[in-house]
Amino acid sequence: MRITIGSDHAGFELKQILIAHLRAGGHQLTDVGTNSTAPVDYPDFAEKVALGVLGGSDRGILICGSGVGASVAANKIPGIRAGLCHDGYSAHQGVEHDDVNVLVLGSRVIGPELAKDLCTTFLNARFTAEERHQRRLAKVLEIEHRYALATTAKEKQ
Repeated sequence: MRITIGSDHAGFELKQILIAHLRAGGHQLTDVGTNSTAPVDYPDFAEKVALGVLGGSDRGILICGSGVGASVAANKIPGIRAGLCHDGYSAHQGVEHDDVNVLVLGSRVIGPELAKDLCTTFLNARFTAEERHQRRLAKVLEIEHRYALATTAKEKQ
């Protein structure tokens, strides 16, 4: 699977562990940074991961200290459904029911072994495409479209 992975400074060390784990699993990775523990701003890397997914990666993995800020930032980008997951059920259910395409992790919340398991679970999950899930996802996409249009109209004023 093609994966775009990125983190802020708080997630850098966990990202390095996950890169090795994912490459060992045969995945093709694009690392969009950061490249050290020097302080940076998480929205920059949330956007880079999101753009990687929109540009052709199958999925994205994004890491910051809590995962909250990165999740909020990534979900501002149309076409991205980022899920903050710190348990296995959410990691697979988010994909199966909600077609989540970016996994967000908090490096100060979970340890490396759980993070590896969550990545594997997330990457192995598939959207079920059951009618109820398709219906709900269509409603989410309609909300996204409606507000994207409203934002575009407001910007033109």
